[in-house]
Amino acid sequence: MSLTQRDLNAIKDLIGITIDEAMGKKLDEKLSKFLTKEEFFNRMDEVMSELKIIREETTVLTHQVSNHEDRITKAEDKLSIQTS
Repeated sequence: MSLTQRDLNAIKDLIGITIDEAMGKKLDEKLSKFLTKEEFFNRMDEVMSELKIIREETTVLTHQVSNHEDRITKAEDKLSIQTS
C-alpha cells in the first residue's frame, strides 16, 4: 500500500503542528524570564522616584555646602587666617 498525496499532506500538517507546539512551549519558557510591561513600568516608577529624591537631595546639599563655604570664608577673613 502506497501513500497518497492526501496521506502526505496529513503527515506534513501533523509535523507542522507538532513543531509549532514545541516552539510555542520553548518561546513561552524563554519569555517567562522577562518582566511584563506592567512590571517593567512599576520598577521604572520606583527607580525614577529614587532618582528624583537623589536629585533633590543633591540640590539641597549643594546649597548648604555653598552657604557653609561662604561662612567659613567670612570667618577666615575676619580672623585673618590664610588657607592654602
